[in-house]
Amino acid sequence: MTKQNICRTGIPFVLAGALFAGNTFADDSLSIVGSWSSLPLYKQFEQPFWTSTLPNDSKGDFSVSMTTHDQMGIGGGDVFRMLGDGVFDIGMTVGDYAVADAPALEGLDVPLLANTAEEAHKMVNAARPMVEKIYETAFNSKVLAIVPYPPQVVFCKAPVSSLEDLSGLKIRASGRMTAKFLDALGAQSVNIGFGEVPGALQRGVIDCAVTGAGSGYSAGWWEVTTTLMTLPLGGWDPVVTAINLDKWDDLSAEQQTFIQSEVANKFEKPVWAAAQSDLDQDVACLTGNGECTKGPSHSMTLVEPSDADLAHAKDILTSKVLPDWADRAGKDWVKEWNSSVGKVVGIQVAVAGE
Repeated sequence: MTKQNICRTGIPFVLAGALFAGNTFADDSLSIVGSWSSLPLYKQFEQPFWTSTLPNDSKGDFSVSMTTHDQMGIGGGDVFRMLGDGVFDIGMTVGDYAVADAPALEGLDVPLLANTAEEAHKMVNAARPMVEKIYETAFNSKVLAIVPYPPQVVFCKAPVSSLEDLSGLKIRASGRMTAKFLDALGAQSVNIGFGEVPGALQRGVIDCAVTGAGSGYSAGWWEVTTTLMTLPLGGWDPVVTAINLDKWDDLSAEQQTFIQSEVANKFEKPVWAAAQSDLDQDVACLTGNGECTKGPSHSMTLVEPSDADLAHAKDILTSKVLPDWADRAGKDWVKEWNSSVGKVVGIQVAVAGE
């Protein structure tokens, strides 16, 4: 597959060239764009792995220059488009940011089906072959890793005590399926960038916002909200790491094997191993319910979902959200999802015309 010569995003190639300037790249150099620079995934895992672990383990075979999409000043939805066009070699960001170009990709992060990191890992493993096909065909790239943010929970500035209390509120969604769920619930989903959320909450543009507990803690959302509802309305927001397919094909078989082994064992595995404990810690830090070792703890009101909330949420998911996704994705992708993720979670989505 040949990369395109014109960047579809409208972001000029010279921008990326300027951001990666200062290094003379050899054929074995890697220009890399990471996820959000302010969040723990980047600071604790992505940056150390790509800028230190991999180059050191390669004994000089690879050199790396790394930035992030927010440092570049581009939207998350542009990352994989630019990667496919060859603007940089490796990119990583939330899969949900790319669903406008590949609706089938929404099937990677279906909300409300995984309440633990173990369950989320099983879902991602089941979805991975499908995701790999999507990235090859839609983004001219090869998937190297899929790792989680913490589950996407609900931060509200007004008291809420149940799922029904979200009806009628304006809520920032973390992905398209979450937006569809909120609309079906009777809330008003709002599309606002992560960095714009605190200001939107303060101005009354939104009443609540969905993101990972750790992301909200790191970004100070506890300063502008009062209630934390731990119903995983936004799934686990998987972050996909991919390499431009032309760059990948230029590497030797030995280099390809080395990168895949390094990524699987020294990046992907540690992120998943920390996922559950990070979630428990993040909730403790936000609410004061438990010991917080990450920094100061705060006093948000903790609202855990009831059995009735979970049952109602899953009814909306299966009766409205997943059928809506099936119409967008197309029957071939729905069949693939049913035979993989659907089998793991015990849900089958109806296929149109069958």
